[in-house]
Amino acid sequence: MLELLQTLLVTIVTLGVLVSVHEFGHFWVARRCGVKVLRFSVGFGKPLLSWTGRDGVEYVLAGIPLGGYVKMLDEREADVPEALKAQAFNRATPWRRMAIAFAGPLANFILAVVVYWAIFLNGVNGVAPIVDGLETGSLAERAGLQLGQEIVAVDSESTPTWEALQLQLLNRIGESGLMTVSAKFPDSDVVHDYNIHLQDWMQGLEEPNPVQELGVKLFVPKLLPELDEVVAGGAAERAGLQKGDLILSADAQSMPDWQTWVQVVRDNPGTALALEVQRGEQVLELSLIPERKLEDNGVAIGFAGVSVAIPSWPESMQRTMTYSVFGAVSAAAHKTWQMSAFTLESIGKMISGALSPKNLSGPISIAKVAGSSAQYGFVAWLGLLALLSISLGVLNLLPIPILDGGHIVYALVEGLSGRPVSEQIQNWANQIGLALVGVVMIFAIYNDILRL
Repeated sequence: MLELLQTLLVTIVTLGVLVSVHEFGHFWVARRCGVKVLRFSVGFGKPLLSWTGRDGVEYVLAGIPLGGYVKMLDEREADVPEALKAQAFNRATPWRRMAIAFAGPLANFILAVVVYWAIFLNGVNGVAPIVDGLETGSLAERAGLQLGQEIVAVDSESTPTWEALQLQLLNRIGESGLMTVSAKFPDSDVVHDYNIHLQDWMQGLEEPNPVQELGVKLFVPKLLPELDEVVAGGAAERAGLQKGDLILSADAQSMPDWQTWVQVVRDNPGTALALEVQRGEQVLELSLIPERKLEDNGVAIGFAGVSVAIPSWPESMQRTMTYSVFGAVSAAAHKTWQMSAFTLESIGKMISGALSPKNLSGPISIAKVAGSSAQYGFVAWLGLLALLSISLGVLNLLPIPILDGGHIVYALVEGLSGRPVSEQIQNWANQIGLALVGVVMIFAIYNDILRL
C-alpha cells in the first residue's frame, strides 16, 4: 500500500512539473504578445484549488493531472468588450499566435536541457560495453567482432557506456543497410570498424533488445551466492545465515552462482537443505528449511529471505564523464536534440510499421516507471523527467489539430496566404484530431493493461 501511494505521489509530481512548465511557456509568451490570459490550469476537471492573482488571472489546480491549459481571451468563445478586443487571441497576428503555440513545447525542451545540465554537471557514471560472448552465426560474429573488445562507437557515434550503446542501436530499428560498429581491445588504441548488413532489423518486435539481436553478450561481474541482507525472522535467519556468508553448496550440490542458489531454494519449499557456508576463514555446516509460498498460479515455491551482495565492476570498465559548467550546457543541448530526434523517428517508425505499436505507453506505464525511478534516487528521476519532457514537446509539435502543432499549421497557413483557415474546416479538423488522439490514448492504456 505504501509503495502504491509513493508511486501515485511521484507520478502526480512528475506530471505536475511537466504540465506546469508546458503551460507556463504558453502563458509567458501570450502575455508578451499582448494577449490577455483568463485562466492558467494545471489538470483538468473540477478545481481542487483556485485563486485570482494580482494580474487578474485565475490560477487553478484541478483533479485530473493528465494535462492542463491556458485559457485566453477569444471572441470565438465569448463576447469581448470593445476595450479588450485588441487583447483577444484571435486578433493577434498569425506569427504571434504561432509563437504562443510553439512556446509550450519549447518550454519542455528548455526544461530537458536544464535537467540534463544538472545531471551532467554532477557527473555521469556508466560501465563500458565489453564483448563477453558472441552467438554463433549472429550478425556480430559474422561481422568479425571478437571477445574482449570494447564497443566504442556505432555509426561514428561514441558509445562509452551501455546506455549509449543501446540508444545508438535502437536508432537503427526497422532499418536496412550498412551499420558500422567500431571496437577495440582494452589495452590497445587501435580501433577496428566492422560492417554489419541490416535487413528490416528488429522490425515489428514487441520488446526489442538490440544488443541481444546483434548476438552480443556484454560482460557483467559474476553474481556469486554471497548474502547481503538477511530478513529478520525469516528462514535464512532461523538457519543461522548472516550477511556476508558465501553459499558453497546445498545438499552436496555446488553453488557456482546466485541463480543456481535461487533455483534450489525455489524448488524445495519446506524441505531441509544441508548447506556448506563460508564465513570469513571458516566453513560452516547449516540446515535451511525454505518457507513455503504460493505464486499467483497456485504453485508452491521456496523462499529463504535473503538478498544478494552486488559485486563491484572492475575499475578499468567504469566510465565517469565530468563536465565544466559550459561543457555541461553543450552536452545537455546535444542530449536533448538527440533524444528529440530519436522520439520523432520512433513515432515515424511506429506509423510505418517498422516499430511495433505495442511499444506505445500510456499513463499507467509512466506511473510505474516514475515510481521505480524514484526508488533508484533523485538523479534517476531527473533523467526520466527530462525524457518525458522531450516526449511531451515532440508530441505536441505534431501537426495534428487540437495539439500545438495543429495551431501552428493554422497560423502558418494564414500567415502565408493572408486568409485564416475557415472555422468550419477547423471544427472538422479538430474533431478528427480529437478522435485520433483519443484512439491513440485508448490503445496506449490497452498496452499498459497488457503489461500489468
